[in-house]
Amino acid sequence: MVSRASFTESPDYMQSLARGLQVLCAFNRERSRSTLSEIATQTGLSRAAVRRSLLTLQHLGYVAAEARHFFLTPRVLELGYSYLSSLDLTELAHETMEELSQGVGESCSMSVLDGSEIVYVARVAVRRLMSVALGVGARLPAFATSMGRVLLADKSYNEVSAWLRQYTFRPITAHTVYKTRALRAEIQKVRRQGYAFVSQELELGLCSIAVPIRSTAGQAVCGLNVSMRYSDNVQAVAREKMLPALRSARQAIEQAIARSGWKPLVSRSAYG
Repeated sequence: MVSRASFTESPDYMQSLARGLQVLCAFNRERSRSTLSEIATQTGLSRAAVRRSLLTLQHLGYVAAEARHFFLTPRVLELGYSYLSSLDLTELAHETMEELSQGVGESCSMSVLDGSEIVYVARVAVRRLMSVALGVGARLPAFATSMGRVLLADKSYNEVSAWLRQYTFRPITAHTVYKTRALRAEIQKVRRQGYAFVSQELELGLCSIAVPIRSTAGQAVCGLNVSMRYSDNVQAVAREKMLPALRSARQAIEQAIARSGWKPLVSRSAYG
């Protein structure tokens, strides 16, 4: 496999495309409208490169401008929905996720691994637990989430080693497990027990428990979790109440996968 670093020097690497995607990714909830200079600072690209990318994206309908500020248009949703609409798994799982959420009285989510992050592909929310709103397309650091850890636990020792080497991890709260050796131990623990429980590592007061959803080939294609508020007995509640419900939901979803003949579009890689 060609490393990401060396590929940027390959003749197959399209710098203009990469820069355009960098510019697109510069917009987010905190920076929904930005000037050319602000985007150049955010991306580290030259003003000339940012200008060309913005004008091209504007011509294609993905970006609009008002005075000196640029902002994304609803058309960018097509980029994400093209993937999500092809991921029929969300449709297969939706009814089961609603039943799971109603049964335990908590929010549940489904996500896939994308590099160092998990990406939410389905969510049934009962109440808001995090300080930021989560929905389809939301991203969170995989290393500090229960869904991220069940997906990492499906990888081989060498794949996990490559993943741990590739990224830098920093504590998010005082409870975050972020050192490489400790993370590897956590991932191995998840592999042994078949589920992941995370307590206040991503945000104080927030806990979650997750199980992997597997394809008919046995590959963990996504994570399914239930989130809850922290309490003194939260781990016991998660293990005794939430985990059986999660396992039952997983079985129903995996049976739906088998009946439908669904197969993942993205092949397994060392980098998720």
